[in-house]
This record gives sequence, C-alpha cells and structure tokens, in this order.
Amino acid sequence: MNSQLVLTMGQEALWMLLMISAPVLGVVLVVGLLVSIFQAVTQINEATLAFVPKLIAAIAVFTLAGPWMLGMLVEYIRRTIEAIPASVM
Repeated sequence: MNSQLVLTMGQEALWMLLMISAPVLGVVLVVGLLVSIFQAVTQINEATLAFVPKLIAAIAVFTLAGPWMLGMLVEYIRRTIEAIPASVM
C-alpha cells in the first residue's frame, strides 16, 4: 500500500462525509437562521424555540434522504472492501 493510495482513500472518505452530511447541515442551518430572525423580530428569547424546529427539520431530512445516504455509504464501503486485495499486494 503506497502513500498515494492512502491519500486517495482519505480524500474519498472526506468527500463521502461531506456528501452525506451536507443535506442535513444545510437544512438545519436554514431553519436555525429563520428561527433566529423570527426571534429577533418578535423579541422572543426562548431556547426551546430554537432547538425544536431544528430537531424536526433534521428528522424530516433523515426521513427523506435517509435511503439515499445509506445507499451511498453502502456503495462506498463495498468499493473499499473490494479494493483491499489489490491494495495489499
């Protein structure tokens, strides 16, 4: 196993992490921003008002994009496991 292969595998792992986490983080970011704007406009300073909508949004994204995320992860793990014999030699 040479250093180029290790760097390529690490790069693919980081790219996969970004691809899988981006939908959830993006939606939670937008919901958090909207709730913060709402709190600033109405001057309501309640911590649960910021937490509950983000939690519901994250659950909704996991429900909708969960199968896609799982499929991407399974495909990546399958490719990684299949590459083990070629990288040992």
